[in-house]
Amino acid sequence: MGLQDTPSGERLHIGFFGYRNAGKSSLVNAVTGQDLSIVSDTEGTTTDPVSKAMELLPLGPVLIIDTPGLDDTGTLGEKRVARTRRVLNKTDIAVLVADAAAGLRPLDMEVLQLIQQKGLPYLIVYNKRDMLEHVPPAGEHEIYVSALKKQGIYELKERLAVLKPEEEACPIVKDLLQPGNLVVLVVPVDSAAPKGRLILPQQQTIREILDAHASALVVQTTELAATLQRLAYKADLVITDSQAFAAVAKVTPSHIPLTSFSILMARHKGFLQAAIQGVRRIRTLQDGDCVLVSEGCTHHRQCEDIGTVKLPRWLREFTGKKLVIATSSGREFPEDLRPYALAIHCGGCMLNSRELQYRLKCAGDQGLPMTNYGTAIAYMKGILPRSLSVFPALKALAES
Repeated sequence: MGLQDTPSGERLHIGFFGYRNAGKSSLVNAVTGQDLSIVSDTEGTTTDPVSKAMELLPLGPVLIIDTPGLDDTGTLGEKRVARTRRVLNKTDIAVLVADAAAGLRPLDMEVLQLIQQKGLPYLIVYNKRDMLEHVPPAGEHEIYVSALKKQGIYELKERLAVLKPEEEACPIVKDLLQPGNLVVLVVPVDSAAPKGRLILPQQQTIREILDAHASALVVQTTELAATLQRLAYKADLVITDSQAFAAVAKVTPSHIPLTSFSILMARHKGFLQAAIQGVRRIRTLQDGDCVLVSEGCTHHRQCEDIGTVKLPRWLREFTGKKLVIATSSGREFPEDLRPYALAIHCGGCMLNSRELQYRLKCAGDQGLPMTNYGTAIAYMKGILPRSLSVFPALKALAES
């Protein structure tokens, strides 16, 4: 991802669903103006979801997802269909593509019901209208197009723009700042840090600080104390990588608000209150309990990886229990959460809010407490209330 790119987790996700050979891939190519998906007369050409991040007017930054046919067959076909259904969990706008001559078929109706149950904005697109003698009037959620003849494509994009959710995501930090504020960002550079760059939440936080007309000063953990002294303790906020919470809390004066990138990201994704409520489960863990540590991205594991090394160590040290640690990463998240006593999720910077909320709902429906990295670390280090001082109501919840 380039410095000018919108992260995939912040893009509007548009999923295209339908039977094989209904023209999904042709329609995606027509809408995007690119050969995003392979097009063939052979059914089932698209075997896995294909994603493309792009700017799509009048929608802006989007992630287009072309999925395999709903009627894919065989053992692999069943897996492809299951993967297609999982795409719905991260979809902001669903496009159900049907052959105009065939109309909606049983699996279309099944997916349409799922779309409606999830409360997703949707549009039913009847493709291949050029093959009809007469184009019938379209309903409220319907449009007739021809991907081959490029008929109705402009109107389709305009209809999608109308479906774009209007609610604005909670900021990461800019609503907490005033022009002229000074924010110190603590960014450890260790074996797990990406060489030559900052991780995504750090980049996004810096951008919001600039948007608020405040100043950002970035330091490593070892330079924090000297930096604060040089500033005569004039910093308005300190934001740290969660892994350095304990060390940063020791040298940051109590009158300076302190929080972490992970906690701010959890609020940004609508997950922080649930994380605070779920974190209490750590104290009641018992020998043999299984804790799921889940990350929204995939990366090369380093010797001091937070998800597989540091968190498990801190959990065992804090609880004094013999815990079993399970991990998941990327788009994979267990559907059956009954084996777990607690789930600890990353900040979710690579996931859109809908997918993270889906995971949270899955946990809630199965009675599984769920928290996140920053909240869990602050709790185990005894500084959770302090790390929430910028959110008085949530601090009160943590203290209750």
